[in-house]
Amino acid sequence: MAHVNDPAVLERLMRTKGRWAIVGLTTNEWRAAYDTALFIRDRLGMEIIPVNLPGDTVHGETGYKSLADIPAAKRPIDVVDCFLNSRKVGAVVDQAIAVGAKAVWLQLGVIDEAAAARAKAAGLDVIMNTCPALDARRFGL
Repeated sequence: MAHVNDPAVLERLMRTKGRWAIVGLTTNEWRAAYDTALFIRDRLGMEIIPVNLPGDTVHGETGYKSLADIPAAKRPIDVVDCFLNSRKVGAVVDQAIAVGAKAVWLQLGVIDEAAAARAKAAGLDVIMNTCPALDARRFGL
């Protein structure tokens, strides 16, 4: 059965202040993650944690190479926001489950039904194939 986003979960995740690990956030200003991360931090008021292969700092926020590298002081992670190729996102969803994240958000165009099902089975909220910068307008954010 295909995943369907619950509008109540969408709104709750965007309204509840929390810590978002943004996987795929790099210093490349041309990537969607770059501006979306600013929206999440500056408009929605979330703490952001960049996660990228080199562990680069982005938007003045310390970056990490993987979710497992994020220190205990920066946990729990409320949302793991995934800007990755759909073929690679399953491994990140599994990492999100392993580090005790509360939710995974697969960005617009990122679809992995099996990973979404694993996350739901582990008790995480799941949002797939949408972007908070687009959905925020629906909720007056």
